[in-house]
Amino acid sequence: MTYVEYKQLSPWQKFTYNFTKTIKALPGGLAKFFKGIGMAIVNFFVGIGKGFKFYGTTFVKGDWATKLSYVIFGFGSFHKGKYYKGILYFLVECLYVLFLIFFGAEQLYWLPTLGIIEQHTEIIDGFPVVVQGQSSMQILLYATLTLVVTLVVFIIYISNIKDAYYHQQLKERGEKPTSLKTDAKEFLDGKYHITLLSFPILMICIFNILPLIFMILIAFTNYNGTDHINLFDWVGFQNFGNLLNVVDSAKKAQTFFGIAGWTLIWAVAATFSNYILGMIVALMINKKGIKLKSVFRTMFVITIAVPQFVSLLLMSQLLAEDGAFNMLLAYFNGGVNPHINFLGGSALTARLTVIIVNCWVGIPYTILSMSGILMNIPEDLYESARIDGASPFKTFTKITLPYMIFVTTPQLITAFVGNINNFNVIFLLTGGNPSNPDYFNAGHTDILVTWLYNLSMGSGVQDYGLASAIGILVFIICATLSLIIYNNSKSMKDEEAFS
Repeated sequence: MTYVEYKQLSPWQKFTYNFTKTIKALPGGLAKFFKGIGMAIVNFFVGIGKGFKFYGTTFVKGDWATKLSYVIFGFGSFHKGKYYKGILYFLVECLYVLFLIFFGAEQLYWLPTLGIIEQHTEIIDGFPVVVQGQSSMQILLYATLTLVVTLVVFIIYISNIKDAYYHQQLKERGEKPTSLKTDAKEFLDGKYHITLLSFPILMICIFNILPLIFMILIAFTNYNGTDHINLFDWVGFQNFGNLLNVVDSAKKAQTFFGIAGWTLIWAVAATFSNYILGMIVALMINKKGIKLKSVFRTMFVITIAVPQFVSLLLMSQLLAEDGAFNMLLAYFNGGVNPHINFLGGSALTARLTVIIVNCWVGIPYTILSMSGILMNIPEDLYESARIDGASPFKTFTKITLPYMIFVTTPQLITAFVGNINNFNVIFLLTGGNPSNPDYFNAGHTDILVTWLYNLSMGSGVQDYGLASAIGILVFIICATLSLIIYNNSKSMKDEEAFS
């Protein structure tokens, strides 16, 4: 379709054309996404190959001190006059060896089996004595820590070789290595960013990356969370199979696909209801001639100032069978309380209720962001449109809406992913109710993240392995959708469109 033909279409025809075009582009987007993943994997192995090449080349070209650095950390640096660096490298090696001898090696030894000695009772001197067995949880945690420490030491090992070879070349050119004082000044000047970021990155590794690796490994076990002294085993991809295999594990698979479908419906409805309604209210507040604009904005800011969980708990009480809303309906019903169960009755009623209540807590955020965007749209564009005789509706569809979508596409993606993981609204309003006997430890309004909570922290059947597998699949869904949508958006393809 040519540009002239497109401009002659009606608004509904344009919407249909763009929607169809988007749907047709999805397979290509998916293909491009998985191609990108494939290229990333290829580049990863190419990088490993280059690393091995550098490792071999450096060994061949290195002098005897550099070659010795392959065994003794820091020897090459120390030999070339970089004394403090050589000592630090050597200390890292010594500490790592001690770490393995007294702690890490034993954990790695038991990692393949996760322990075999259970807690048991032995008769000692005629009396029963409880003998503590191994804990698979501790073995997995400490082995994960050992693997992470090993990876860090390996990076330092490669750095030691590079540093030794670098100072070898420096000496061959007749240059001297820099002193400790000079390097310290550099870390307070040109490399100051490294100084500032070192501690935060260390904390991220300890409190984010290490637990993340640990929970990913849990997805490949049958740990059920009963206690921390029992043994559990590796089960491979069994937990993922339970979620996706509708034949052998029909109830779990039915629960996963049912909740995943509702999660996507909920995320789309919650995101776009907040976006569209928030945009409409922002347009009304910012319209010329509206008085007391600051008062209206302040009212919405006040609603944001109230903690979300407080608002949700209040709404759950208002919507209860004997709550204020049913009392209000009773007033118009001749004093007879209809006892409408908004949050635990039918599945449709509960789902519509959580979407509507989510508008109450989400729209104010959209209004504030939209107000800022509306203030930044050049007034010249509107003036030119009025001179050309454009109606307010056409001005909105041709100037305001494209500009707002262009600017807020990343925000929309963030909101969409946030709603996929919107634990508060579902848990505090309905708790997943109404219950569904066909689901495995889940209700009609549960989304994937609340089902994950039920499986790990709820009062029903606990299955940490299955919960971890759900978490991994949620990440894959969110990452795939986010990358495809963003890479095909105008914000990504044409950054200068509204500059």
